[in-house]
Amino acid sequence: MYHFFVEPGQVHDNYVEILGGDVNHMKNVLRMKPGEEIIISDGFGHEYSCNVSELTEDSVRAEILERRGVSVELPSRLVLFQCLPKGDKMELIVQKAVELGASAVVPVASRRCVVKLDAKKAQKKVTRWQQISESAAKQSKRMLIPEVKNVMNWKEALAFAKGLDVVLIPYELAQGMKETREILAAIQPGQSVGIFIGPEGGFEEEEVRDAMEAGGKPVTLGKRILRTETAGMTMLSILMYTLESV
Repeated sequence: MYHFFVEPGQVHDNYVEILGGDVNHMKNVLRMKPGEEIIISDGFGHEYSCNVSELTEDSVRAEILERRGVSVELPSRLVLFQCLPKGDKMELIVQKAVELGASAVVPVASRRCVVKLDAKKAQKKVTRWQQISESAAKQSKRMLIPEVKNVMNWKEALAFAKGLDVVLIPYELAQGMKETREILAAIQPGQSVGIFIGPEGGFEEEEVRDAMEAGGKPVTLGKRILRTETAGMTMLSILMYTLESV
């Protein structure tokens, strides 16, 4: 059954009005007809089983069959700060981060990033990454579409992270696994967590010092060196397992 997202204002007493790009997708790609059942989420923990009743040029009307409050989201807000990788790796990173429960992805231009984006290219990339986030949210039955933020430099990213309860920095020079386990065990459901992942060349020591001065906690992911596209998935997987409510 197909899954769509709407704004809360599009949900009415007995029906939901679908607008925007989903209208064309439903009509011309999926070739949906009146009578087909769909699932709609409003991004605020409410899900609706609906029956498509009318398709017009600009909107689709779906009658509400059942309303339910569901909780498939993690009890903590996870924000992935991903330093820009080479090639199209960011597309995979965004997709898997959304599947693993991230609430937002922040692309970061750190000093060792090979990729350099001007404002126009960065905006085009972010638009593409946001589309991937939406697709992954639908596939994994998320209740919200995680936001891909605009590309930030290192100082901007650290300033943004100050609003989070816990900030983790997987780093090859971090202390052993015992310290990492203690840091992770201390994270409580409901706390917001930021995860900083370096680029292919890793973080500069000065960047790590800046992050630690801002409250960041270095952690280890083991004795092996992980690729940038693997490190974020590993950290998110560990946090998902640790924080997932039964």
